[in-house]
Amino acid sequence: MPLPFRLLAVDIDGTLLNSEFKISARDLAALQHVHSLGIEVVVCTGRRHTFAMPIVRQLGFDLWLCSSNGAITRSTRGENFHSDLLPAAVAEEVVRHMAAFRDGTVITFDMEERGALVFEESKEIYKHAPMWVEKNQPYIERVVPLEDCLRRGRDPIQAMICGSVDRINVAEALLTECSARRLIHRMKTEYADRNFSMFDIVNAGCSKGHALERLSAARKIPAAEVMAIGDNYNDLEMLEFAGLPVVMANSSTGMFDRGWHMTRSNNESGVASAIEHFLGASLPVAPAV
Repeated sequence: MPLPFRLLAVDIDGTLLNSEFKISARDLAALQHVHSLGIEVVVCTGRRHTFAMPIVRQLGFDLWLCSSNGAITRSTRGENFHSDLLPAAVAEEVVRHMAAFRDGTVITFDMEERGALVFEESKEIYKHAPMWVEKNQPYIERVVPLEDCLRRGRDPIQAMICGSVDRINVAEALLTECSARRLIHRMKTEYADRNFSMFDIVNAGCSKGHALERLSAARKIPAAEVMAIGDNYNDLEMLEFAGLPVVMANSSTGMFDRGWHMTRSNNESGVASAIEHFLGASLPVAPAV
């Protein structure tokens, strides 16, 4: 029987991970089953590559990882497929324009050492993402002023600004007035129940959707045979590209009015439920991990 899709793209936070930041046994078994059928599994995440790898390794097979919202596409074996970096001069203009939000701004570089994550002040970051700060301590460097990290001859992956939902709404409005606005793309992630929001500023044309489209073309897999599962605004381009777009029941409010298939929540193994729906069969369940 022909399979309804040949490539499956899955988001991590709010999709593959439940509210305890774990992959359910059912979701794990479903993805392993899909892989055994010869369907290519791709993980598309806002996390940087290194921070996503401990999650992706749990799947138990090699795959391509589109990290930093599509800026870096690299395999779990370390093979580089594509990178779309933000020019340092553009990032510096953004940082200067968004000076009022320095205490929530992080610059990310494609490296696996101290200096991969740079900020000037950490008060707002630690307030909303203390676990992220603690887990990434070996990679964090404090630079004052923040612009100095962009004058070292290396282009960053992105700039990220985080804070409360209301604060980020104000930051978004300010960003539309930036002189570099046509040279960048902004992708937002919002968790209203935690009053936490952030947006990543990447190179113009960069997104999970463009990364997935590029990888699918290399695999000669048309969009009609791509299934994508996500939950937040930074997944929009990925879902718009896929022929079979699926949103989680726990998705941000603005994700539900697009006519896309809705699966169960991330606490109800929504990834497995979506796979079963389109494959038309129940899947084996792996032992708890």
